[in-house]
Amino acid sequence: MGKITVKRYIELQITYAKMDMGALLRDTKFMLIALTADICADISAVSGIFLLAWRFGGIGGLDKFEILFMLAFGGIVNGVIRVFDHGNASFPSRIIGRGQWEHMFIMPLSYPLQMLAGFSPFTCSGPLISNIILLCIAVANLSVVLPWWWIFLLFCNIFVSMVIVVGLSYLVSSLAFYAPVQCEEISSTVRYSVEERATYPLSGMPAYMKIPLLTIFPAGLIAWLPTLIILGKIPTIENIYPVIFAALVSLLAAYFFGKGFKYYVKKGINRYAAGGHRS
Repeated sequence: MGKITVKRYIELQITYAKMDMGALLRDTKFMLIALTADICADISAVSGIFLLAWRFGGIGGLDKFEILFMLAFGGIVNGVIRVFDHGNASFPSRIIGRGQWEHMFIMPLSYPLQMLAGFSPFTCSGPLISNIILLCIAVANLSVVLPWWWIFLLFCNIFVSMVIVVGLSYLVSSLAFYAPVQCEEISSTVRYSVEERATYPLSGMPAYMKIPLLTIFPAGLIAWLPTLIILGKIPTIENIYPVIFAALVSLLAAYFFGKGFKYYVKKGINRYAAGGHRS
């Protein structure tokens, strides 16, 4: 098994980027149409909330461009994950449930390195680029003056939000080791649900609605709370809550995923019939 080294990781990412470029050049017309469709779909997904904010001058204490900042932030988080999500790396329950986990045994790379490697900067970058543009528009029209270190806060909060999203995906995917057929798409169900609810600003919501969305189902930690942190709209002590939550989710995901893997090694999976077809 290959060790995880920075050099090896970069080499693999360059290889994936070359393959992604090959896919783009092989059928450029189709890929450009797909990229355009992704951009249109991504913009339309957030336009409803932004138009409401535009109509009413804001939502829950956030003006229309602060809402646009939040929507673009969430889109960038999902866009970065997508660019690095070659082969369903952030949807591990699919890999487990489809019986593809065994295929990784014969690869000359460790499991972590196989899951980390995957880079599609050309065919999957549409939503990321479109949301970066929306973020720039929002920043140019903000009524508040951002501190000089806001870019640092932006990158840190993007990373923390990504850790929460992917950590949740691995946490629930640990169930697929025990019930691969039933839980094959559990990671996508959780991922898509969190991403969709992350577009709703929680400002102005009563506590009984807001607290669950910041704890049990942390959609508010993907875009809303990071936006308040970057814009300086919450007390400094609350800025560390997403970091604490991300660390907790990561630890739980590592523990239960590892425990499920040990069970899986002993029991295996029975998803293929004698002829090789998946049941």
